[in-house]
Amino acid sequence: MAILGMTNTMAIRSAALSGFLAVVLGAFGAHGLKEILIRHDTAAIWETAVFYHFIHTVMLFLLAQRRPLQVGPWVSFLVGIAVFSGSLYLLAVTNVRWLGAITPIGGVGFLVGWLWLALGAGKPSS
Repeated sequence: MAILGMTNTMAIRSAALSGFLAVVLGAFGAHGLKEILIRHDTAAIWETAVFYHFIHTVMLFLLAQRRPLQVGPWVSFLVGIAVFSGSLYLLAVTNVRWLGAITPIGGVGFLVGWLWLALGAGKPSS
């Protein structure tokens, strides 16, 4: 069992759920929300949210496969998805532009995750 009670199995299941949501949200944006996104001129924003959601979901899944689970980068990517993509999803649907000010906080989550992996490369696992 890893820090915060997160196990590899829990991380894999969470990553799979994130991937499921990325597919659903991508399809929903392309079909169910198409008129709203066109009206707000925010289709590109929605696509950016889905793109980063997918990329970092793949990282969640890859990290979940490693033993021991690297909880720090894993949580950083999860928070990044929630805040970065989440704020863009909301912005695209509502056209409330101040939500764009929240997006970089999620971007920092992504950056922290990547930097954590870079700095920890080659170090023995504990």
